[in-house]
Amino acid sequence: MEPAEEGPGRGRALAGFAFAPIVFATLWLAPLDLPMPAHRLGAVLGAVVVLWVTEALPMAMTAFLGVALTVPLGIAPVQDAFAPFADPLIFLFIGTFMLAQAIFFHGLDRRFAFAILGLPGVGARPARVLVAYASVACAISMWISNTATVAMMLPIGLSLLAVLDAHGEGSRRFGSALLLSASFAASVGGLGTPVGTAPNLIGLGFLRRETQVDVPFFAWMTLGLPVTVMLLGIVVTSLRRDTPPRGDAGASLAAAIAAERRRLGAWTVGQRNTVVAFGLTVVFWVLPGIVALVAGSEHPAYKWLQATLPEPVVALVGAGLLFVLPTDRRRLEFTLPWAEAVKIDWWIVFLYGGGIALGTLAFKTGLAEALGHRLTTLLGVRTEIGLLASSTILATVLSETTSNTASANMVVPVVIAFARSAGIDPTLPAIGATMGSSLGFLLPVSTPCNALVYGTGRVPLRDMMRHGILLDVAGVAIIILVVTTLGPRVLGR
Repeated sequence: MEPAEEGPGRGRALAGFAFAPIVFATLWLAPLDLPMPAHRLGAVLGAVVVLWVTEALPMAMTAFLGVALTVPLGIAPVQDAFAPFADPLIFLFIGTFMLAQAIFFHGLDRRFAFAILGLPGVGARPARVLVAYASVACAISMWISNTATVAMMLPIGLSLLAVLDAHGEGSRRFGSALLLSASFAASVGGLGTPVGTAPNLIGLGFLRRETQVDVPFFAWMTLGLPVTVMLLGIVVTSLRRDTPPRGDAGASLAAAIAAERRRLGAWTVGQRNTVVAFGLTVVFWVLPGIVALVAGSEHPAYKWLQATLPEPVVALVGAGLLFVLPTDRRRLEFTLPWAEAVKIDWWIVFLYGGGIALGTLAFKTGLAEALGHRLTTLLGVRTEIGLLASSTILATVLSETTSNTASANMVVPVVIAFARSAGIDPTLPAIGATMGSSLGFLLPVSTPCNALVYGTGRVPLRDMMRHGILLDVAGVAIIILVVTTLGPRVLGR
């Protein structure tokens, strides 16, 4: 279970238990000019949002209960309520998580991390170690959950700091900077691919289901990678100011990294098999986009690849290879034991299914349309770029106080409804809101990544806030810039 699901403080949880029924009753009894199913769904969603923001209940369980209540309350028949749990993107989650679990199980993450940290000249200077450390976290989080990435990188960072402390070369500022670089870089890296973080798939799911706009894997990377690279540059530039001069610290770090690499030993069969399965999966994820770039989106080869090998199918086939490629033929042992496979983050799968189910019902009952009309009148936003900016800022602010997945579940459907009501194409504003949901850098409660590094006691709150506010502002500006300039070209919108 991820730290995000461990629960908030007692006061916050009690507030959720108190206010959720109050909000439900208030909205249920309010004289709203809405059809009955939309009115009742509004009451359910009000309570769900309170429970998500306060995390009084595990977020996945809140999503389950919200969907379940729609049936006895007469909002939707059971088949319609639970149908989104079989959305194809659910299986993209499952396949991707199993591939990630194999990477952790066989220690490929640590091998990759120390290979980068051990490059010639890197370990000799603390500033270069910080840049390499952040780059590794960013690269890994493009394919594995941000929280899992930080959970893996944190012991590596702490071991490096312990070496410096043992030689009397450690410093509070460098320790804080190094650990913050892992947290911030992991959040940034998640933007690079559709599978990098849950909000990406949540936003893409709403776009596909409610607007029939399908954003291919390669197309998302064309938008996400520039955002990732620019934000990573800001992360390392900002944090490098807190690194000590070269001195003797570089020799200690280099020796520690070399020792860790020796302990890793030779490549195992399981590691090689995992690289094969993961590599083939990535190739077939990006291949349709490359074909479209070279031959055009109307080429028969591109259409065949899109129809025959969509991302969820590729993810499941790639995960399936883990159960076929053997590590010991005599004992019939394969790359990923089932006991390890079931350790994936099921709560995100369930949260995604519940969130998209509630969002779908909001459109079917007319609640989303009514909310969009009222917001259009209230805010007066009439242009695509204005809505893109507003959506990105709203999602970013919300992600500072609640989880990124909850932020995407709440903001993206509202943005789509708002855009329809205002006569604006919702694609680019929805993408901006999706990316903005992953920008919470300011506080320990903003993301599990921040909470993990803050929990070490080596990251002062003022350091996190000082660097985090810069990243929030820069992130909003970069997302608006990239989506505005590249979005129309990449997506033809």
